[in-house]
Amino acid sequence: MRRGTRYGALLGPLLAGGAPPGMVTRAARGLGLPERGRYAVVVLGTPAPDAAVVAGPDVDGARWWWGGGEGPPGGAEDRAERREVAVVLLGPAGPARVAARLRELGAGPGGVSPVVGSLAELGAARRLAGTALLTCEPGSREIVRLDERLPAALLVSRPELSTRLLAEVFGPLLTLVPAERSLLVETLEAWLECGGSVGRAAARLGCHRNTVFNRLRRLERLTARSLSRPRELVDLVLALDVLRLSSAPP
Repeated sequence: MRRGTRYGALLGPLLAGGAPPGMVTRAARGLGLPERGRYAVVVLGTPAPDAAVVAGPDVDGARWWWGGGEGPPGGAEDRAERREVAVVLLGPAGPARVAARLRELGAGPGGVSPVVGSLAELGAARRLAGTALLTCEPGSREIVRLDERLPAALLVSRPELSTRLLAEVFGPLLTLVPAERSLLVETLEAWLECGGSVGRAAARLGCHRNTVFNRLRRLERLTARSLSRPRELVDLVLALDVLRLSSAPP
């Protein structure tokens, strides 16, 4: 992994997007990178660990260039006061290995972009990595790939619609006292994580299956949505994502 003022100066125009072809070519030469290749961009919400900025390629041959920290650009991506950005020339394992490496180093929260095919596309990749970062739960150390969080990425990209969705779907739920609300939200999360099995959710929560069933029925009444109707279940899952990503506890 490499880092320095020179690398940051060369990467900056590429990560901003819209760099003219001549500038892309000069940056490629200065960085020792091919103009075309399999690239991903990483955006971290906190400074990169010292161990992340070391010489040499990763174990699968991936090569990292850290562009340094960037301040908030304004708009919807302003969660972090300082963000670290890296460009990765991918090895055979692709973005999954990039995310795994960052987790091993204790970095996070962070987002990893999808694969792009050239240095000229790094600006788009940076924006997508920044969106992936926004899908991390506040206060977490998650490292997520955008392709794993596409529904949540749509939500954070349109905060005004996300707020409306939360109010429309979970409005009555949000009027409950916090302990009661948290219990219903926790039960819904467990039921979803257990593939819709009431029995498995009850085992995870340490309660009787009838308790889980009753809580879910109550949540259905409060939201006027049924867990057995696919479209209404989508509403509930998306509203749950908005709640998870908000700064307020459930």
